[in-house]
Amino acid sequence: MDDDELELLRSLDGAAYEMAPDVLVEFTIKRSPATAQRPHGVSYSMVLRPKEGGSPWVRFDKAHAVAPRGRGRRRIAHDHWHRTEHDEGRPYEFTAAMKLLDDFWREVKRTLDEKNIPHDL
Repeated sequence: MDDDELELLRSLDGAAYEMAPDVLVEFTIKRSPATAQRPHGVSYSMVLRPKEGGSPWVRFDKAHAVAPRGRGRRRIAHDHWHRTEHDEGRPYEFTAAMKLLDDFWREVKRTLDEKNIPHDL
C-alpha cells in the first residue's frame, strides 16, 4: 500500500462537500492499528446523502462485517459498500486508497445520474 495515497485518504477526514443543492458527500477517515480486519491501518466511511438527513444513498465503510454474496463465498468482509439506502452491504476489496476513492466517486456519479441530479462529475 502506498503511504502517500493513505495520507491523501486520511487528509479527507472530516471533509464534507455539497455536491448539488441539498446533497452532501462526507468523509470520516481515521488511522487505526493494523489488524486482520484493518490490514491497511485505516478505518473509513465515505457517504453520499441528502443534506437534511435520511439514509445515505451510497456508502463505503468498515462499520460492520458483511456476509459474502453468491455461492461458495465464505469470507466475511469488513471493507464493504452500500449501493443504495436499502442495501445491507456488499464486500469491497480495499487494495489501494486511490482505487477506493475512484470507486466511491464512480458510484456517486451513478447515483446522481439515476436520481437526475445535476453535477460536475
